[in-house]
Amino acid sequence: MLKLIFATAALLLPLAAHAQEPLFKAPKIVLVGDSTTAVNSGWGGAFCAKHVSSNVACVNLGRGGRSTRTYREEGSWALALKEMSSGGFAQTYVLIQLGHNDQPGRPERSTDLATEFPVNIRRFVDEARAAGAIPVLVTPLIRRQFKDGRVHDDLAPWAEAIRKVAAETGTPLVDLHQLSKDAVQAMGPVAAMRLGERPPPAEVAAAAGSGTTTGAMFYEPAIPGAVVPPRPPAAPPSPSPPSAMGEFKPVFDYTHIGPEGADVFSAMVAKALAQAVPELGRQLLP
Repeated sequence: MLKLIFATAALLLPLAAHAQEPLFKAPKIVLVGDSTTAVNSGWGGAFCAKHVSSNVACVNLGRGGRSTRTYREEGSWALALKEMSSGGFAQTYVLIQLGHNDQPGRPERSTDLATEFPVNIRRFVDEARAAGAIPVLVTPLIRRQFKDGRVHDDLAPWAEAIRKVAAETGTPLVDLHQLSKDAVQAMGPVAAMRLGERPPPAEVAAAAGSGTTTGAMFYEPAIPGAVVPPRPPAAPPSPSPPSAMGEFKPVFDYTHIGPEGADVFSAMVAKALAQAVPELGRQLLP
């Protein structure tokens, strides 16, 4: 009997020791956003792959086509909250970048800029904090469209609304909108095309030399009092063979980014995040 007791105790000792082992003090970063954060079409994949140390768990929950309303309605925000509250990490940070799909034009996903969009952003901040995470607001990535040699900034009001919520709630801010706008303006319309998912059609690339981009994703937002000129026709899609379900098929437009664009903007986010959240800086790579 004593032998059995000692044998059982010997088996349980490793389990007890394991239960008392301290958790590795690792931070976690959760990315919440639309297609400009998602893998393949945004900066989030490159950020997790290249700009965090091996100590960091980086989870990209960017979802294409989502606004501040539909990201919640479909359950993606509930999934993000589970990631934030799962425990086991020294601290969890959530970067929130939405706004592109909140613009007018698609009633099934757009939100009102004055009454709905900032409320949705503020609610994300409040709920992230309630889940035990540190929220970081990220202004939307610029669209690389030009008009008369200048970046045609149709997202400025949404970026400003996010800045205002960040200031009112004391939330760290990564002003990706301004940073990416400055970088794209410095590149010019022709060079900025390299940042897309794929090269543009020849006629679209040639037109950019005039200083005004044409083709897909040239947006004019419905802002009260704004003069809305006719939208240039989109370039016809190139024919492609049938593909397997789930296969990524890159397209050219002025919103989404390919590998070069992801490298440029993910590095930009990492540098700005280190400044906005200094305690996370040593876990971020340039």
